[in-house]
Amino acid sequence: MKLNPTVMGFFRKELVQTLRDKRMRIMLFVMPVIQMTLFGVAISTETRNIKLAAVYQPNDFLMERVVQRCYSSQWFVPAKPGTEKDPFRMIQSGKADAVLVAPEKGLTHAVGLGGASLQLLIDSSNITKGQAIENYTQAILNQVMAESFHQKNQSPPVRFVVRYLYNPEMKTSVFMVPSVLCMILLMVTFILTSSSIAREKEAGTMETLLSSPATTTEILLGKSLPYVFLGMLDFPLVIAVAVFGFGVPMRGSLWVLFFCAFIFMCNTVALGILFSTFVKNLQQSSMGGFLFIFPAIQLSGVMYPVENMPWLLKYCAYLDPIMYFVNLMRNIMLKGGDFQVVAVNAGALVVMGAFAIWIASRRFHQTLN
Repeated sequence: MKLNPTVMGFFRKELVQTLRDKRMRIMLFVMPVIQMTLFGVAISTETRNIKLAAVYQPNDFLMERVVQRCYSSQWFVPAKPGTEKDPFRMIQSGKADAVLVAPEKGLTHAVGLGGASLQLLIDSSNITKGQAIENYTQAILNQVMAESFHQKNQSPPVRFVVRYLYNPEMKTSVFMVPSVLCMILLMVTFILTSSSIAREKEAGTMETLLSSPATTTEILLGKSLPYVFLGMLDFPLVIAVAVFGFGVPMRGSLWVLFFCAFIFMCNTVALGILFSTFVKNLQQSSMGGFLFIFPAIQLSGVMYPVENMPWLLKYCAYLDPIMYFVNLMRNIMLKGGDFQVVAVNAGALVVMGAFAIWIASRRFHQTLN
């Protein structure tokens, strides 16, 4: 079969034009391998490193046995120490994912009287983790009771009461919609910013801008502020869809939520400017944008808990602004906005945003010069 010479000519031209650029070769062949390697190690549907707290009397040896068995199971880790004694505050502040609450006079005493009831409070803002916590704890409780009372084929003499907090109906939309909202804002601000500057380079109009009376700082602000503004216009629209369309609760302050969104969008716009300094045209911008956004979303905890990742990838996740904004969205919308959680995550976004703006500005100046 004879190949069409015109088609083959276009084939060779496009192939050579794409592969002659070192940056495109890296994007096409190196980045996919790195992504597959990272996510093959990072992504795990098994829930581990669950922060568990327990409220019980010091002399309650049966409850102590249950708690220690939880910690030795490799599913649970001790909750972060703090001054909170209220189980609800432990979960709201993010110090614990779940809290075991023994009866007032102790689990051992209640089992002796035949009316034991063990309560488990679960942060169900992440429904996958919430369901895993209940299953793990139930299995451990059954095992401990069977060993303690030698009743392998009988129900344990304890009534297990599970209470789901912040998403009692276990709706997937309540868990996923705030995360999807973060991804939408990222794509609107990051992609539009990087594409705008790449378009100027490709069209050859960047030199015209530089020869104009406008300073480099004015050019940067002029190219970035419109996308922050557009992102802030999109934000109330997607919030309205989340609340009125999907029934996601809005328990925190709207002003705090808008302030955090503004900080986040300044971050993503700065990253878009920084990214644009490494590309020469729209093709590279589109390809590279996808290769950046995909791992940024996967490392943010949107789909898979950051706690499940290997320690090296956890450090990468802590450099991801999306992770902090996802934590803010879920905490403010579902839990009412704990001050410490908001302060820590918003503070991290401010520091990262300032650093990203500084690096992007320096890099932009150097590239233009």
